[in-house]
Amino acid sequence: MGNPTGFKEIARDQAEYREIETRLTDYGELYTPIIEDHLTRQASRCMDCGIPFCQSDNGCPVSNAIPEWNDLIYRDQWKDALMRLHKTNNFPEFTGRVCPAPCEGSCVLGSVDKPVTIKNIEYAIVEKGFDEGWIKPEPPETRTGKTVAIIGSGPAGLAAAAQLNKTGHKVTVYERADRIGGLLTYGIPNMKLGKNIVDRRINLL
Repeated sequence: MGNPTGFKEIARDQAEYREIETRLTDYGELYTPIIEDHLTRQASRCMDCGIPFCQSDNGCPVSNAIPEWNDLIYRDQWKDALMRLHKTNNFPEFTGRVCPAPCEGSCVLGSVDKPVTIKNIEYAIVEKGFDEGWIKPEPPETRTGKTVAIIGSGPAGLAAAAQLNKTGHKVTVYERADRIGGLLTYGIPNMKLGKNIVDRRINLL
């Protein structure tokens, strides 16, 4: 826990969406550029609770170690935060955009004040990772000789394929539509998840 009194000294300040007048002129995403100093201050509000409900089953369906990467961001260790985030989440660039953030609803600080801006921080970690070139293909050193078929290329199918490939299996993903992505491609509007973001991860896979 980098700043034991951060939650008392710093108010919640969520990153704003782009101005409505600007968004009316295009189909671009809602999000504004990342300001690292701002996020470092927001991460310092994390209390490193004895029982971090934010990463419990009700708080985070993928069990992200949220207090750990909040602390790393406070210490300006962005690459380490990205590595910690990727240990539990194959696609944080998707969840950081479209997840309804039950983690923030479960944040212990939220019982007495406004919760930590967890979703903003997650989004920023992975975007900085792509900007810095830290996220790149990591093919397995050896192959098992086994082949696995994945039916459907939505987020669950792609995550399963990524994990199986990481362990050395050869994976083939089957998709009935004309583009890969499932819900990511056909179910989420561009303003929340640009298709270039989906393609960026698919190309990496």
